Amino acid sequence: MKEKVICGLQQVGIGVKSADETWKWYRENFGFDIPIVADEGVAERMLPYTGGKPQPRYAVLAIHLQGGGGLEIWEPCGRELNYPKDQPKLGDLGIFIAKIKTRDLQATYDTFSRKGFRMLSTPSTFAGIPHFYMQDPWNNLLEIVEDSYVMIPSKTFATGGAIGVVLGVSDMDRSIAFYGKLLGYDRVVADETDVFEDMKALPGGDRRIRRVLLARTQPFAGPLSELMGPSRIELVQAVEEKPVKIYQGRYWGDPGFIHLCFDVRNMDAVQAECEALGHSFVCDSGVDFDMGDANGHFTYIEDPDGTLIEFVETFRIPVVKKIGFYIDFKKRDDRKPLPRWMIRALRFLRVS
Repeated sequence: MKEKVICGLQQVGIGVKSADETWKWYRENFGFDIPIVADEGVAERMLPYTGGKPQPRYAVLAIHLQGGGGLEIWEPCGRELNYPKDQPKLGDLGIFIAKIKTRDLQATYDTFSRKGFRMLSTPSTFAGIPHFYMQDPWNNLLEIVEDSYVMIPSKTFATGGAIGVVLGVSDMDRSIAFYGKLLGYDRVVADETDVFEDMKALPGGDRRIRRVLLARTQPFAGPLSELMGPSRIELVQAVEEKPVKIYQGRYWGDPGFIHLCFDVRNMDAVQAECEALGHSFVCDSGVDFDMGDANGHFTYIEDPDGTLIEFVETFRIPVVKKIGFYIDFKKRDDRKPLPRWMIRALRFLRVS
């Protein structure tokens, strides 16, 4: 059996009322303008998380050529959306915040302030990393994080792609072990317990929490690793209050951050390691799953608190569809990054 290779944080999934409206906002203000997938279909393989019934959906997977993960913007179709009964709070279980990178934090803060966006904090630092918090128009929490890694520079945007998430856990040490062993986030950048000044403007920001920032000792490898770049996982645990599950009583695809996705090679090896650690696949598309012009193999596991972690082994993505130019990952080295000219060629997919 070939070895497991994790290429990087591929995307953060977000459930929305209108995928086109949401993507337009993120495209025009952040630069997520390369649609790898824009596809209508039926979610037939997520039945444990969609009420036991296949659910029609429309999805856009948009990436950012400056580097970082993409956003998979997921719109359930033909049903009423189920919003959280109460505002999720810091420390509640699940993905609470998506981290978006920028090469110039102050310039991004100034630009977004001028645009009248919902700024929740001013620039500050945690673990020596400059950042601030804001909300998108649909109340999703975003953390803008300064990061120097740039794949292909943009003259228009300082922001890049997704660089991680903040997620709530119930047992910090158990979750540190899970994200370290399975996903390679084995370096503890910070581990502090307090009521944090920089988080006070967040819902539940007055809670005392244990806050752990994880990074990887080893860089990601594989065809798309240089596009995705480095990332970090921030775990938070409420130490004095009982948290609730952010998606308790709701379906996958309902509004909010629905999953964290990693690009991988050799799904059989991924499955074997997941099972050895007691986290078997809960959903499996099978090989050669088509999603519009792209295809691959996707699977899901749950983290120790039930947060959905997706793995995608990509087999093919479009570059210039008119002439039939696709990137065939089955013919690529599992550990070697794609040539930069191939990544640059994705600009032909750009939607302005």
